Amino acid sequence: MPADPTESPRTNKRAGSDRSPSKSRTTKEPAPDSSQAAGVGVASVTHLAAKLAEYMSASDLRKVKEAYRFSDEKHLGQMRKSGEPYISHPIAVAEICADWKLDPQAIMAALLHDVMEDQDVKKDELIERFGAPVAALVDGLSKLDKLEFQSQVEIQAENFRKMLLAMARDVRVILVKLADRLHNMRTLSFMAADKKRRIARETMEVYVPIAHRLGLNNLYRELQDLAFAHIHPLRYRTLAKAVKAARGNRREVVSKILESVKSTLAAGGMSAEVYGREKTLFGIYRKMRNKHLSFSQVLDVYGFRIVVDSFANCYVALGTLHALYKPMPGKFKDYIAIPKLNGYQSLHTTLIGPYGTPVEFQIRTQDMHRVAESGVAAHWLYKNEEGGLTDLQHRTHAWLQSLLDIQKQTGDSAEFLEHVKVDLFPDSVYVFTPKSTIIALPRGATALDFAYTIHTDIGDQAVAGVINHEHAPLRTELRNGDIVEIVTAPTSRPSPTWLTFVRTGKARSAIRHYLRTINLPESIELGQHLLGQALIALNLSPAIPVPLAERLLNESSAKSLDELYADIGVGKRMATLVARHLFGLMESELASTPLLDAEGEVVPGKLDPVIISGSEGTAVQLAPCCLPIPGDTLWGHLRRDQGLTVHVTECDIAKRQRPKEPDRWIDVVWGTDLHRRFDCRIKVLVQNEKGVLARVAAEIGESDANITYVGMDDDAGHSMMQLRFTVQVEDRVHLARLMRNIRRTPGVARILRERS
Repeated sequence: MPADPTESPRTNKRAGSDRSPSKSRTTKEPAPDSSQAAGVGVASVTHLAAKLAEYMSASDLRKVKEAYRFSDEKHLGQMRKSGEPYISHPIAVAEICADWKLDPQAIMAALLHDVMEDQDVKKDELIERFGAPVAALVDGLSKLDKLEFQSQVEIQAENFRKMLLAMARDVRVILVKLADRLHNMRTLSFMAADKKRRIARETMEVYVPIAHRLGLNNLYRELQDLAFAHIHPLRYRTLAKAVKAARGNRREVVSKILESVKSTLAAGGMSAEVYGREKTLFGIYRKMRNKHLSFSQVLDVYGFRIVVDSFANCYVALGTLHALYKPMPGKFKDYIAIPKLNGYQSLHTTLIGPYGTPVEFQIRTQDMHRVAESGVAAHWLYKNEEGGLTDLQHRTHAWLQSLLDIQKQTGDSAEFLEHVKVDLFPDSVYVFTPKSTIIALPRGATALDFAYTIHTDIGDQAVAGVINHEHAPLRTELRNGDIVEIVTAPTSRPSPTWLTFVRTGKARSAIRHYLRTINLPESIELGQHLLGQALIALNLSPAIPVPLAERLLNESSAKSLDELYADIGVGKRMATLVARHLFGLMESELASTPLLDAEGEVVPGKLDPVIISGSEGTAVQLAPCCLPIPGDTLWGHLRRDQGLTVHVTECDIAKRQRPKEPDRWIDVVWGTDLHRRFDCRIKVLVQNEKGVLARVAAEIGESDANITYVGMDDDAGHSMMQLRFTVQVEDRVHLARLMRNIRRTPGVARILRERS
């Protein structure tokens, strides 16, 4: 073992060790072809020690050295796919963390981050050697390989949930994890092609948004480009070649703009750094794809950054630039007065430069620039010089706290990850409370999202919004600068339809949590029925013996059979999978009683359809796409955490979805005791003449049906037009009688029922 962290790590195998490159658990994912371009090589412990010596004391360096020695010993003989000694990876991760000047505990965690996962080191041993904070960081970074899950998706989701909740308690967890992911992406080219694509997509979907949300701009941009290189390698190489060729053509324009801006700012007595800003390859690709632009159109926009010495000079520089070049209307944004969610501050303006080319400028101070590049890592110590929290830290802590709130209301890891992904949208809208407090929400957020952001109780009891002093529905989409109030009522309760328009993870999880709680008896009854059917289909008795039930609960992490039934009823667990699990747990025929006929032969199991009345509440919902009515043949879709959704068998949407998840579809039939009316949509083609709508509406009323919606095509200049009605009928017989009566109405050419 090296006596000092400045010595090179050993690459020889330990004598007598049975660990070899083929046997070692090299579960980390090494990196892309672009790694050479990024200058990535074997990490140097000498280089790491030099970086740490810049800001750490001698005593802290000794602690880091001990962690390095421990990690080196545990990973001895383990190799990466690239052929490098595995210890080079923890060193590289620690170097990235050292660039952010993280504290000794975080650097130690970076060096130790794989010892629990790869080398079976226990948390207690880390606590004894390095202290509880370091052990907690390493534990938060370790995957859950030892637990059993039903699917690979569930394993991944649970790993993310563990990591994000650890991050909510200590943001250093995600900083080390992002450094780990960055080095893995830089060396990803040594992995198999299918694994490269999977890891790259995971990086783009989860880690890139988290880096953006935390304001880690440099890391965010590099991760984007590295992921892009592996998801679309041909597009990446084509764009890289085109950008390289275009640089020479742009040099003259860039030089002219730089000289003009520098001389103008100097003449105004301002000390400023001015330099060109180049778009990332993924940024170019995204703009071409989203805005349907050609490569030359994207490259025609020039970008520059100006860093000045004071807050006031940001606005002085802005005025100077507007005097130099004409500004483009509507292209000015002040992110200094209202920072972005991740703490980013700058003035943005687009001007018409020489030769008529658009030129984008970002103007900021040195402090703003540091936050723009490093985000929350620029303030990882949590406290500023005065001992209080900065605005960025307040916002970051609020977001991290929201993760804990979502966790409390969420049933499983897949749902938790879904809610978190919703909250990682980079675009935001900024609205005001009546007391002028700024609230940042994802773009597309509604008044109901605002209500849940203020408090869960306000969201649960919301009935309407007041936007800019005018009443508005809860589904109203908010715009920048809106002043929002929420009208509440003690009797108001969340509705399943709210899930169709809320955008924030907190709102979605709170609504689902309420619906799960309020519909618990219905969900338990439905789940018990579904599990009973699944057991009968396997020739088992639906009555579960007590010993078998106890084993099932222990292995499924449910606290009671009612909780298990409720999970099945809301679609979180599959009845068929639970039944098969029970079948596997049986030790003898005493564990279950097969169904026998009079001669003692086993009766083949037949899955009876679920009987519905349409009045079961939100545990059973009639699909809004096809609006089933009594008499229709039905399919039921067990949607995760939304109970049973019933479709007509002719529904186009059901036909498309059923092959994707066949185990989640069951047969459903109407009951006989139906005492309500059901919505149904019809389309009527009529002659465009005076009074035709009144005649059709009157016929609907005379046929004992109620109209809940009416609409028509805007075809004023045509001889025919189409009317659309949603009517309430008793069943298919009633609907058929209604349609016959409408068809006989003067001016009606055709009538049909809408099924999708």
